[in-house]
Amino acid sequence: MLDVGKWPIFSLCSEEELQLIRQACVFGSAGNEVLYTTVNDEIFVLGTNCCGCLGLGDVQSTIEPRRLDSLSGKKIACLSYGSGPHIVLATTEGEVFTWGHNAYSQLGNGTTNHGLVPCHISTNLSNKQVIEVACGSYHSLVLTSDGEVFAWGYNNSGQVGSGSTVNQPTPRRVTGCLQNKVVVTIACGQMCCMAVVDGGEVYVWGYNGNGQLGLGNSGNQPTPCRVAALQGIRVQRVACGYAHTLVLTDEGQVYAWGANSYGQLGTGNKSNQSYPTPVTVEKDR
Repeated sequence: MLDVGKWPIFSLCSEEELQLIRQACVFGSAGNEVLYTTVNDEIFVLGTNCCGCLGLGDVQSTIEPRRLDSLSGKKIACLSYGSGPHIVLATTEGEVFTWGHNAYSQLGNGTTNHGLVPCHISTNLSNKQVIEVACGSYHSLVLTSDGEVFAWGYNNSGQVGSGSTVNQPTPRRVTGCLQNKVVVTIACGQMCCMAVVDGGEVYVWGYNGNGQLGLGNSGNQPTPCRVAALQGIRVQRVACGYAHTLVLTDEGQVYAWGANSYGQLGTGNKSNQSYPTPVTVEKDR
C-alpha cells in the first residue's frame, strides 16, 4: 500500500479504498484534488474539480472517489498540473492526454474550449512516445523517447520557444539550438521552460523578468538558449518554482537562480539572482 496519509485529501477515502492505492498524483492550488491508480489498474479521481480538472465531464466537486472511465485500461507514466488550471498526462505507452482550462490553447487540441474529459493529443506526436510532461501556468511541454521537445499554449513571453509571441494551439517541436541535441529531462516555471541535454548542458527559454533563465539578464528569450554560466558543469536534474530554478549536478551540487523574495534560492539573502549561484547544503551530497 502507498502511504498517502500525509495528504488531507485522502481523509475522504475509506480504509478499504486506501489499501488499494498504488500510485497517486495530488494537485490543485491547495492539494485538494487527486488522481490515483489502484492495484487493479483502475483510475479514480476526487476533490474540488476546478475547471473540470478531474476529467469527469462536469465541474462538480466530489468527496467520493469516482472512476475515470475515459482512461480505463491506461497505465500512467507521469502527470503535470498547470496552475491555469490544466492537466497533461502521459501513459506508459507514450500517449498524451490533456484536460482542464484551455483559454490559451494549453491543452494542445487546436481549440480554446475548456476540456472536461481527457483528450488524446496526437498532432505531431502520433509516432512519438512521450516519456515526460511539464506544465507552466498556461503552456505545456513534453519530452519524447528520442530526445525531442514539443510545446504548446500561451506564448506571450516566448515560452513555447517558437521565436514569436503568438500562442501555439497544437504541439510544435522546439528546435533552434535544440535541433540536433538529445534532451533527457524538462521542467516548466510559470512562464518559462528548461531542458537538460545528454551532455549535461541546460537550455532555457520564455519569461525572464526575475532572472529565472540564468542568463545574467532579465530579457525574455523566444528560442532556446544555453546557460553559459554552467560551462563545464554536467547537470542531471532541473526543477522550477513559480519564478526560480534549481539544478542538480552529477557531483551532487545544487545551483539556484531567479526570484528570491522569500529566500527560495537558499543563498542566505532575498536578492534575485540572474546567474546560477551555488547553494551550500550541509549534507555531503
